[in-house]
Amino acid sequence: MTTPIQHAALEQLFHNARTFTHWQHRPVSEETLHELFDLLKLGPTSANCSPARFVFVQSPEAKARLKPCLAEGNVEKTMSAPATAIVAMDTRFYEHLPQLFPHTDARSWFEGNQPVIDATAFRNSSLQGGYLILAARSLGLDCGPMSGFDADKVNAEFFPDGRFKANFLVNIGYGDASTLRTRSPRFTFDEACRIL
Repeated sequence: MTTPIQHAALEQLFHNARTFTHWQHRPVSEETLHELFDLLKLGPTSANCSPARFVFVQSPEAKARLKPCLAEGNVEKTMSAPATAIVAMDTRFYEHLPQLFPHTDARSWFEGNQPVIDATAFRNSSLQGGYLILAARSLGLDCGPMSGFDADKVNAEFFPDGRFKANFLVNIGYGDASTLRTRSPRFTFDEACRIL
């Protein structure tokens, strides 16, 4: 951990990695999804609160439930993906803090403080969704994260008790590189950063 990772790993995680919308006809195994979670869960969150919850939509029945929740432009890319992760947040994540952050009473930092609960759940589940993307890429998978869906419909369909709330979706599989456009521009350091 004290030396930079090899250039080939940077290529796989960042330089050559792309957002995919078309997929090869290759399944993603349950074992791979378990390995994916075992990597992403190691990423840091506030007080180790780990509020993200993941539903991996793979079966035809589950895809049929997800389809009406999608924006029109996201239907085909999602229905053809081997798996779609619903990245959700546990609105009562702090109940697990005695287990996840046992050396102090971190639960009391959140109980009864809804603005802090909401901000922490959203921020940290978003972080964990980012870790999911990097973990997937490290396992040789490709991703297509997206926010074009009706969150209320997803919540009603997949989280009817109201405890979990959808944050965003990530299509996962083995991308069809032949369909990629040229990478869109990115900001330069000077356009996006300051050193003070």
